[in-house]
Amino acid sequence: MAAAAVGGRGERLSSSSPTAAAPQVDAGKYVRYTPEQVEALERVYTECPKPSSLRRQQLIRECPILSNIEPKQIKVWFQNRRCREKQRKEASRLQTVNRKLNAMNKLLMEENDRLQKQVSRLVYENGYMRTQLHNPSAATTDTSCESVVTSGQHHQQQNPAVLHPQRDANNPAGLLAIAEETLAEFMSKATGTAVEWVQMVGMKPGPDSIGIIAVSHNCSGVAARACGLVSLEPTKVAEILKDRPSWYRDCRCVDIIHVIPTGNGGTIELIYMQTYAPTTLAAPRDFWTLRYTSGLEDGSLVICERSLTQSTGGPSGPNTPNFIRAEVLPSGYLIRPCEGGGSMIYIVDHVDLDAWSVPEVLRPLYESPKILAQKMTIAALRHIRQIAHESSGEIPYGAGRQPAVFRTFSQRLSRGFNDAVSGFPDDGWSLLSSDGSEDITISVNSSPNKLVGSHVSPNPLFSTVGGGILCAKASMLLQNVPPALLVRFLREHRSEWADPGVDAYSAASLRASPYAVPGLRTSGFMGSQVILPLAHTLEHEEFLEVIRLEGHGFSHDEVLLSRDMYLLQLCSGVDENATSASAQLVFAPIDESFADDAPLLPSGFRVIPLDTKMDGPSATRTLDLASALEVGPGGASRASTDASGTCNRSVLTIAFQFSYENHLRESVAAMARSYVRAVMASVQRVAVAIAPSRLGPQIGMKHPPASPEALTLASWIGRSYRAHTGADIRWSDTEDADSPLALLWKHSDAILCCSLKPAPMFTFANNAGLDILETTLVNLQDISLEMILDDEGRKALCSEFPKIMQQGFTYLPGGVCKSSMGRQASYEQAVAWKVLSDDDAPHCLAFMLVNWTFM
Repeated sequence: MAAAAVGGRGERLSSSSPTAAAPQVDAGKYVRYTPEQVEALERVYTECPKPSSLRRQQLIRECPILSNIEPKQIKVWFQNRRCREKQRKEASRLQTVNRKLNAMNKLLMEENDRLQKQVSRLVYENGYMRTQLHNPSAATTDTSCESVVTSGQHHQQQNPAVLHPQRDANNPAGLLAIAEETLAEFMSKATGTAVEWVQMVGMKPGPDSIGIIAVSHNCSGVAARACGLVSLEPTKVAEILKDRPSWYRDCRCVDIIHVIPTGNGGTIELIYMQTYAPTTLAAPRDFWTLRYTSGLEDGSLVICERSLTQSTGGPSGPNTPNFIRAEVLPSGYLIRPCEGGGSMIYIVDHVDLDAWSVPEVLRPLYESPKILAQKMTIAALRHIRQIAHESSGEIPYGAGRQPAVFRTFSQRLSRGFNDAVSGFPDDGWSLLSSDGSEDITISVNSSPNKLVGSHVSPNPLFSTVGGGILCAKASMLLQNVPPALLVRFLREHRSEWADPGVDAYSAASLRASPYAVPGLRTSGFMGSQVILPLAHTLEHEEFLEVIRLEGHGFSHDEVLLSRDMYLLQLCSGVDENATSASAQLVFAPIDESFADDAPLLPSGFRVIPLDTKMDGPSATRTLDLASALEVGPGGASRASTDASGTCNRSVLTIAFQFSYENHLRESVAAMARSYVRAVMASVQRVAVAIAPSRLGPQIGMKHPPASPEALTLASWIGRSYRAHTGADIRWSDTEDADSPLALLWKHSDAILCCSLKPAPMFTFANNAGLDILETTLVNLQDISLEMILDDEGRKALCSEFPKIMQQGFTYLPGGVCKSSMGRQASYEQAVAWKVLSDDDAPHCLAFMLVNWTFM
């Protein structure tokens, strides 16, 4: 067959190598397409890049201009077209990576220059201090220029405030002077050495990293600095950063009181901002600042900000009751355009949060630059990168919604929880009288429509009957509990703390006919929970999901409980290997429709570490409380030392919100108070179980003890069983078992040993035994035999105990035992025998619980 046409694009007919350039093909044939043919093929490619054989034949029939081309030639054209598309995408990706690397290289060179200046200054100051130490008289007699300059720099760093004459908002020239001073001080922090920056561990620069993060050392207040690359233009970046409530979760509101244009094309804004309190134990903060936006000669954009105080001059800002005025020291954003698109961002946050006004135990929340970095600096950079990633179109839509919708849901959940914790009077909150105990705070809001917002659908309950929102909240301190691990457990094991009746009541508030106020139940939710992922941030530090609670009615009267219930849930800070300011689990009931404007009534938990973790990587832990540490050689002695590498103290804040009808308010308040107390008790029980001091340094690693005593005991257990019963223990797993201890440790049945005392205490357990007791070898000795047996088990053991001591063993009927966590486990049969030492003296009692399982 001759060429299809003269001119157009040519294709070599060779499916084995479609990208080769040689014009010769099978039998020397070569196909050249006309522009019209190429256009027709491109239209089909847009719809279907890889058409089937039938589709290609259909294409030839429907397009007369392709009738003189064989189907095999059409197939080769699509192969080549896909190859070119793949090469184009790869070339584009490599160009993007190259631009990022060039920009990052420039950023690192600038950072290196700044660090060299800082090193030079520190070397000089070190030499100056050595001179003073070796020659004390020089400290009082040296009046050289260098000495005066050094002393002056130190004094300025410790007391940066300089008194200025009073300036008011009616004097733009005075405000511009403050703005220019702020710009100069901000630039000295962003690109200079005005603050001694220490890089945060784990923040490594690279084309896909979040950037370079540093925190302040020995400066007034707390400060954090970040620099990174984003694929957005400077103006778009500036727009996002100015919208602080969209990315700063602690920001309650930002009011721009006054805007003044400047002669250089910039703007001066007088801003009043309020922030939420992180816990119920502290007061919220507010700020009165001047924000200056201006362009630089090199094309960069600068947004800098500082508080207006008596020392800086300027007008006085609003004074709101119940807020503590904090100070923003010169801070801001430097946004530089990159070649080929994108921006290089420098962020500096420097604040004085008046830490002395909070209880001493909470001061680390206000004195830690790492917490400031996580809450503000890194949060801003992450949000910008998230927006850039969404703008690229690389994020698939989930549940038919755009990423911005999910971000709005996340913001609403977080904001609703913060509103509940803070309970501001101007939102309609007021305290309800206490029951005499101060552990739970009950607040009510009779203006719920103001709280949920005018942009969402009104709650059917509020529109049909008079009512409002009630919030029960509390805070407590936890010792040696990793916040990430605790929140992960609360997320994955809801039945351990949640009450199904309360969940049903919350779900019923979304309907016009409310459910009766429930009484609390001691059992967990009868159904199971199914986690349905919706969306997550770029670095997976936060994710949004729907929780389906599969309902099963407890009785015929509780039909509502047999319906599935749904929760919209936001979880953050659960990665133990990442540094996070807090770990949080917030959820709100939703109905099956899951509308974009659905009202949300968030409740949840927030755990904030009060002590900084060590910089080393934390040990990997499991959420299975039954899989706690099995102590290896020296494990018990390491537990106390390794625990210091985790958070020693943290503050847990709990807030649960419920809707109510006016005539049921007192009943709902009593239910909420009891429920929160029950939840706190459950959380404390879980916290004790997962604390590193109990779990040890290598949680999740299953190794038997390797001490000589353990090896001896294992041989006594097996030998005594054989002597009493006339048979060996049927080992369930003999692979890789090179000792009696390994055989005992891997046995699937629970084998437990207790002392021969009036109050028998456990002394040893194999792997399955620790699982059924939900404890560790370290804490096994705190558990008595009586604690785990029910009444029937205790009666059976008492009746058979003389037989055990005389005959050496006995078989006990199946029954139920209780773990250290209070969970019940059943077993089909139990074998009890007397363990004898080498001299045939009674050493302990051994029990084997056959075919056990948690109920």
